[in-house]
Amino acid sequence: MDIRILVIEDDREINQLVTRYLRKEGYQTDGVYNGKEALAYLSKYEYQLIILDLMLPKVNGQEVLRIVREKKTFPIIILSARDSEMDKISSLELGADDYMTKPFTIGELIARVKAQLRRYMDFKFDASENREKILKHGDLELNMGTYEITVSGQKKNVTAKEFAILKLFLENPTRVFTKSHIFQAVWGEESIGDYNTVMVHINRLRTKIEKDPSNPVYLQTMWGFGYKLGERC
Repeated sequence: MDIRILVIEDDREINQLVTRYLRKEGYQTDGVYNGKEALAYLSKYEYQLIILDLMLPKVNGQEVLRIVREKKTFPIIILSARDSEMDKISSLELGADDYMTKPFTIGELIARVKAQLRRYMDFKFDASENREKILKHGDLELNMGTYEITVSGQKKNVTAKEFAILKLFLENPTRVFTKSHIFQAVWGEESIGDYNTVMVHINRLRTKIEKDPSNPVYLQTMWGFGYKLGERC
């Protein structure tokens, strides 16, 4: 399968540098310079990953991220000069998979691209190998063939990372997972700084699958330990 990547970066020097190195790695790569152009490309072509700057003209990066995540599950790597914890958390909450700050090394970016693509392609391969497998817990169902999640029959849009977290819990329904366990199981070595990434993804999942995210029945907090699957759902 040919891998196609979209680089969305208004700095032409950075855009062309990243695009050139990705092409050297064998990826079909397009480069665009503003959010409006990015959305046009995303509606026209199928991509397996995008690299996204936040400070874009015409349509800003967070709005592009929000629009993409309404329909797409492929990995999104944020590449931004914004280095505050709030910027990272807000991007993760909108559905980003990784966050790199500028200045950056092209070697590290390529390594993160490969790691994200490897997990995403494994994700798609698992789906083709498990077409009939469904994991259930109360009204929560994970279809391993289509990688869809439903709660009480209603489909919920989730990212690949969010699906992987729920899969981890449903395959281990009695286990308590620390943030470290979840991070290692879902992200492997793709660290973006700390385990707050896990907390952000758990909170985002709760807003999608829980009737009352402040009083969760599926993903419950075990204070001082981590998280576990609720017994009564």
